[in-house]
Amino acid sequence: MNVTAVESTTLAAIGYDENRALLRLEFRSRAVYDYFGVPAAVHEALLRAPSIGVCFNDVIRGCFPCCRVFPLDSVSGLQGKR
Repeated sequence: MNVTAVESTTLAAIGYDENRALLRLEFRSRAVYDYFGVPAAVHEALLRAPSIGVCFNDVIRGCFPCCRVFPLDSVSGLQGKR
C-alpha cells in the first residue's frame, strides 16, 4: 500500500492499494476508513486537490462503499509516512 502523509484539516494520511482498488483514509480524529472500488484516478485527484477535505466530500464520501478499520491498523502505522 502506498501511503502519503497529507496537509489537511480533515485527513492525516492517505493510503492506496491499486491492485485492490482500496483507498484507506486516516482522519485527523485518528479514525481510519477503507473505501472499496476506488479508481487510481480518484486517488490521484485526492492527492492533487487544492482542498483535500472538499475533494473527499465531493468525490469520495457517499460514492464508494466503506467500513471503519480497527484503530490500531492506521494508515501511518502501516508504513512510514511520506
